[in-house]
Amino acid sequence: MNEIQKDIDIITELGGVNSEDKAMAVFRQYLDDTQLARISRLKHPEVLKKIANTVVLCNPERVFINTGSEADKEFIRLLALTKKEEASLAMEGHTIHFDLAGEQGRIIDRTFYIAGPSDDVSSLANRMDRPAALEEVRSNLKNIMQSKTMVVGFYIRGPKGSPVSNPALEITSSAYVSHSAELLYRNVYEDFENEIERLGYFFTNIHSEGQNRPEDLPNARVLMDRKHQTTYSFKCTYAGNTLLLKKGNHRFAVDKAVYQNPGRELAEHMFITGIHGPGNRVTWFAGAAPSGCGKTTTAMAGDEFIGDDLAQIWIADDGSIRSINPECGIFGIVEDVNMDGDPLLMKILRQPGHEVIWSNVLIDEEKIPHWAGNNEPLPEKGYNFQGDWFKGKTDKNGKPVPLSHPNSRCTLSSSCFSTYSREADNPKGALTRVFTYSGRDSDTMPPVRVAKNSDEGVVIGACIVSAATATEVGATGVKRAPWANAPFIPGALGDYMEAQFKFFGSEKIKKEYKPVMAGLNYFLTGQARGGTSPGLIGEKRDVKVWLAWLERYSHNEVGHISTPIGNLPLYEDLKPLFKAIIDKDYTKEIYLKQFSLYIDPVIKRIDLQKEAYSKEKGIPAVLFDILHHQKNELLLLKEKHGSIVSPDRLAG
Repeated sequence: MNEIQKDIDIITELGGVNSEDKAMAVFRQYLDDTQLARISRLKHPEVLKKIANTVVLCNPERVFINTGSEADKEFIRLLALTKKEEASLAMEGHTIHFDLAGEQGRIIDRTFYIAGPSDDVSSLANRMDRPAALEEVRSNLKNIMQSKTMVVGFYIRGPKGSPVSNPALEITSSAYVSHSAELLYRNVYEDFENEIERLGYFFTNIHSEGQNRPEDLPNARVLMDRKHQTTYSFKCTYAGNTLLLKKGNHRFAVDKAVYQNPGRELAEHMFITGIHGPGNRVTWFAGAAPSGCGKTTTAMAGDEFIGDDLAQIWIADDGSIRSINPECGIFGIVEDVNMDGDPLLMKILRQPGHEVIWSNVLIDEEKIPHWAGNNEPLPEKGYNFQGDWFKGKTDKNGKPVPLSHPNSRCTLSSSCFSTYSREADNPKGALTRVFTYSGRDSDTMPPVRVAKNSDEGVVIGACIVSAATATEVGATGVKRAPWANAPFIPGALGDYMEAQFKFFGSEKIKKEYKPVMAGLNYFLTGQARGGTSPGLIGEKRDVKVWLAWLERYSHNEVGHISTPIGNLPLYEDLKPLFKAIIDKDYTKEIYLKQFSLYIDPVIKRIDLQKEAYSKEKGIPAVLFDILHHQKNELLLLKEKHGSIVSPDRLAG
């Protein structure tokens, strides 16, 4: 097989449409007059060929060109109800979607990068060679849309006019996927080709749920062709596997940042939120956290909200770091969402006037959704992702069937939030001064710490750890979660890490815009600090204080204690912030528990990272230098003060 055949675009090979004229012939065969008029407004030959080849391969009964008009949105909503992909709930505008019981998260074991023999693929990912992928696509997508309606959507991942937004086609037979896309992304049918001309590329996403049967799940696949920026997904319905504009295209955006614009651009698994400081200033934060680790909660804790999941970041001409959210909605986990920790989101979910797609929660007899951890009275029975449910129900192995799945979700437009910022639609992005990194760390790091320089900040991101969450099917235990982005890094981790060091260490960033880079940890337990309780030290709402302290730190308005793992806050600064921000008395006893260095588990964590990264190719030496230096400094502290060192000793 020659090199051209190895690199051939799979959808073009299978569809056989290689010219604009052939594409229009396909459209005349499949599209009615209204839809043909819509597609005829498009002139970009590659766009037309991608759509036409997908039509030929999937052979739908009907093709609907979604222009994003209110009429088109209503057509998609009604199609989702007619197909029973969604069902109406008691509150107007609310619907429920159930995924198959065996598909309650990303199917990481059936997700592959299409790669040639010489292509580098992340050691944390699966790869499939191009000939095998071609046969997978052919055998599974051929005629998969017979008797179905194909919906073609034209979106941009980010504001129009931004230098890091991504135009993307979303082609699917699932009305639920199209409905979700309309809530989460900007439909730019009228400007799609202008954006492609401005940016020079576009992504393509092709999906069909097929017959949506449990027996098909072993054959479900998500295939990502990095070379042709095309994703294929079939025989699955969970949005993380099917709404390919999201994590599928995020992977392509990561590739673009690492290999086309290293040191100038990043694509991150981060929230973007604004914190008000003294004088009503706004300081913008971006923060990484693995799914299920408080990212949405942190985003909502801000005073001005832009995004809760993804961020496209670049160095602007003025020497500042700018961030945009490629999305304009949220696909958020609802477990443990309640009025105490998430009042803004709860008001939207429980008050009329908003459009919400629920997934995999419990629906009671009154058609009201319920979920674990909402701190509300729970029904005795209802219907959930495993069918009829009642309190005390067990599965065939005697294990309790949960009220709702831990990965239950709500999908809604960000415009629902009273705190949604106008900056979200600014193509110039939000000037971002603070970057945070957090996971699920029950026994090691304090609630907040600031890196002493950009290299140490990158290392904080590289060393995130987390408990495996319900977002990944079949994943268990504690795991490393570098930058909370590792599942979405297509290439070598060493290449990605090098791009991080180059970006944050760039001389193009002016001194006054050098970012604060910090670690956050909301999951420190009493047991880890000498107590007997497995519960958390502190409360969910404390996050507002940690963010407020970082906001002041970024403007040089608070002091700090220097330690080997970063700079820690002073009790004298935190105490008044707790009172002012959340009206809480913050005791010195709690402060000492949270911010004392328990040296042995920290060293154990450092050794874990050094060992894991030593198995990767091309990891920059600076990572090991920093970890080695931190360990030596901690050992010196232990020799001087013992295995537990209070912040008072370090400040003295």
